[in-house]
Amino acid sequence: MYSRILDMRRLAEQKSFFLFGPRSTGKTSLLRAQFPADAIVNLLSSAVYLPLAANPSRFADLVREMLFRHSVIVVDGIQKLPVLLDEIHNLIETVPVRFVLTGSCARKLKRSGVNLLAGRAWQANLFPLVSAEIADFDLGRYLRYGGLPQVYSSPHPEEELDAYLNTYLKEEIQAEALVQNLAHFARFLKTAVLANAEQINFANIANDAGLPASSIRAYFSILADTFTGFLVESWQASAKRKAVATAKFYLFDTGVAHFLRGDPPLTEGSAEHGKAFEQFIAMELRAWLSYRRRRLELRYWRTRSGNEVDFLIGETAAVEVKAARAISDKHMKGLRALKEEGVFRQFLIVSFDELERRTSDGIRCLHWKRFLAELWNDALIETASSGD
Repeated sequence: MYSRILDMRRLAEQKSFFLFGPRSTGKTSLLRAQFPADAIVNLLSSAVYLPLAANPSRFADLVREMLFRHSVIVVDGIQKLPVLLDEIHNLIETVPVRFVLTGSCARKLKRSGVNLLAGRAWQANLFPLVSAEIADFDLGRYLRYGGLPQVYSSPHPEEELDAYLNTYLKEEIQAEALVQNLAHFARFLKTAVLANAEQINFANIANDAGLPASSIRAYFSILADTFTGFLVESWQASAKRKAVATAKFYLFDTGVAHFLRGDPPLTEGSAEHGKAFEQFIAMELRAWLSYRRRRLELRYWRTRSGNEVDFLIGETAAVEVKAARAISDKHMKGLRALKEEGVFRQFLIVSFDELERRTSDGIRCLHWKRFLAELWNDALIETASSGD
């Protein structure tokens, strides 16, 4: 059992919440660790699901009975029975109750009136394990196998990843009728992974997959709705250099991405290793922003002339990621070009270089371990944004 950073008990003291996240990130385990068992309505259990599906009005009676013991009620797997959102909406308005509603697919909820709860329920997300949640963190293992709890700790991670992808395709995609042709979607996944940590080009992916561009766009939307992929938008407010507008795409987990690519060797210095390391830092930054409830956008910057910075955190910090053991001036070209814009306050380069230093023009060179330690101790971006 991992000790997760996300504290749903504290959040639920303030407001009702949707807790979203991909399959197998540990939402059910988290809730069982943080809430009493008799405060959880488990829609993943047929013994609970079937009676409520037959008569959703019974849900209100069930909640009123539970309120004698608890003020926060957890509904696990709300996408299985989105009709309950009407009952939940009414209960929030009429009785002193707060809900935690979990789901792994937002598409079905969007189609079923989730907007009825707009303003009445906030959103939290659970991601794969982050470095701060893993004792004796092994970066090499993480880059190859990812952070899904049952995969990272398994003696047979390849088998777990294979089972995960089959479960995702069969239960999340096919069972929820998200696509008409499962074989086409499976082929898309094999092709989409080539765009991981890259600017997304729908036409190229369509050509490689042998599918219409309209289908490719729809499939990327499904990845977003099932929380298995995300986009990092470009920062286009630069005044001195014209920036590209295309977003970059990342799969939600390094292990899933690596397994879809066929488990190639992650040799230091290889392009595969560099991409995996960049994806890992993207995952850590995204989780930190979400878990700390920081309202800062995660973006990247690339100019038409080829200058690039991997991650921009609001307008406070610029982070360049290099899977190199020796950082030199050539690695800082993008950061120095961005400094000329006069917008960002802190400039960081994260790498395997153990010689940590600050350059004469203010760029901090950090080993990835120090970077993550300061990030999760709130001593990094907080410093960059002090005075907000």
